[in-house]
Amino acid sequence: MQTANGQIDTAAYQRVLGDEIRSLRKQRGWTRKELNKRLQTEISLQTLATYELGTRQCSVVRLVEICHALDVPAHEVLARVHERFFGDTPAGHLSLSLTAIAAADNPRILPLRRWAAGRLHALPPGASPDVHLDLPALENMAQLCQLPTVELIRILRGLSR
Repeated sequence: MQTANGQIDTAAYQRVLGDEIRSLRKQRGWTRKELNKRLQTEISLQTLATYELGTRQCSVVRLVEICHALDVPAHEVLARVHERFFGDTPAGHLSLSLTAIAAADNPRILPLRRWAAGRLHALPPGASPDVHLDLPALENMAQLCQLPTVELIRILRGLSR
């Protein structure tokens, strides 16, 4: 979502970020008050509401604090916001469905299938089964499967078709 002159629509970005925060909170079944109690630094419920509505900018430090309280790494939240906002996967990441990995019949990725099944089982109701894996994660997974990284990436890309 860029304007005609190539500028980022910051208000729209804030709304997408706020929507992501609100969605994570609701997935946990928490009210704003319950989330606020879990924050290190107390803020007003109105401030938290304005973050969720995207009508107020959230500092990086505050975002990290909110994400920590929600038990989600901030970089994962930002990756989801980036994908929703720009409609693509962050550079250097492979976007995959845990469902597709768990259902794959390729015996060469059995450890990965077990990992995906475990992650799916642990997902809160309504959470997306999609993951974004960066190169270090893919390298570790390739090692686990005893495959070259490029081969694992080829197999995983084949699953997403």
